[in-house]
Amino acid sequence: MTITFVGHGYVGLVTAATFADLGNKVWVIGHTFEKIENLKKGILPIYEPGLEEIVKKNVLAKRLFFTLDYDKAIPESEVVFIAVGTPPKTTGEADLSVVFEVAEKIGKHIDGYTIIATKSTVPVGTNKEVKKIIESVKSKNVEFDIASCPEFLREGQAISDTLNPDRVVFGIESKKASDTMTELHRPIGGKRVISNIETAEMIKYASNAFLATKISFANTIAKISELTGADGPSVLQAVGLDSRIGSAFLSAGGGYGGSCFPKDVKALIAIAKKHGYDFRLLREVEEVNNEAIHSIVDKAKDMLGNTLMRKTVCILGLAFKPDTDDIRDAPSLLVIKALQELGAEIKAYDPIAMENAKIILKNVTFSINAQEAIKDSDILILMTEWNEFKNLDFKKLKKDMRSPLILDARNIFDPKLIQDLGFVYKGVGR
Repeated sequence: MTITFVGHGYVGLVTAATFADLGNKVWVIGHTFEKIENLKKGILPIYEPGLEEIVKKNVLAKRLFFTLDYDKAIPESEVVFIAVGTPPKTTGEADLSVVFEVAEKIGKHIDGYTIIATKSTVPVGTNKEVKKIIESVKSKNVEFDIASCPEFLREGQAISDTLNPDRVVFGIESKKASDTMTELHRPIGGKRVISNIETAEMIKYASNAFLATKISFANTIAKISELTGADGPSVLQAVGLDSRIGSAFLSAGGGYGGSCFPKDVKALIAIAKKHGYDFRLLREVEEVNNEAIHSIVDKAKDMLGNTLMRKTVCILGLAFKPDTDDIRDAPSLLVIKALQELGAEIKAYDPIAMENAKIILKNVTFSINAQEAIKDSDILILMTEWNEFKNLDFKKLKKDMRSPLILDARNIFDPKLIQDLGFVYKGVGR
């Protein structure tokens, strides 16, 4: 098949490269000349394990093409995926301006039956608006269908998730569209969920909101465990062994972040409000998450004698999760800014995300490795559970640090091991 993706972010680029690797001819349309030219050379705007190799392979095989021009890609494509950003407005609602702008451009260039499928996370009713836009600008005799095909990729595992998802969701309106989408996804695993458009749109928001709720629940149990003397990680581990609950996303820490959970929680609250319902549960999920992030700052302050003025704080990990360079709504950024407001000096290190962080963070000393970041620090705060942080040389750290204080916001260290070496240790829920 010949298909097109409009957008080359985490979703668009990963999915496009994967479909090309499955033998399809795939166009990727962008809007920035420099990024498109770099992509043609195999220089990616994002980091995702294994993605660079797949992109280069399929560019050389002449199955994957990058362009700025809709008239090159759209007319020959059987399926066109919209995979552009839907960032939150100040109200929490999803900003759909780029989705609608792209839909108009697609509509003007379709030539023959085409399915326009939205991968972007959009509120219920968006695809029907996309349909109206395309109807208003397309050639009179051209037929098309719309579809909602939400993505469920985890950054850091996106290629595997594309090929072996738990489910593939199609929101469709015709058998022809169903047959085409089914054939395109035939080599891909996972259960097929075929529904109407509105159901598919809601599935994505419901999934992310539930996972965010599990994280906030875990952080609430961790907080109560700290107050009562229970061991939060042990409690959550036991709870997760229940097959009705499961252990995924049931770990306490410094709060959720990234490109999906924060904005999708806000968007679903806004969707509910628009339809006259106060999503109180989800508002509390958001509030608990904010408290979990700020609790890291409170613990650091407590460990340093209730003052951060002129204290040097080492932050290990800036990405919102390991195996990605994504710092969007990363808890580390909020923690750093709060620490700076209290007078702390920040040293930071992340294996992948530092270049992105340098654009946003000011007055931070970025180190070339973890050891350099830790040296002469008054406290070490672990914010992202990168594998390379799990086996630090704690004996050397104790010599290099000004004071032996470790705040483990992801509970990756062995408290007894660290305490036996003379460190003061705090985790989350411990």
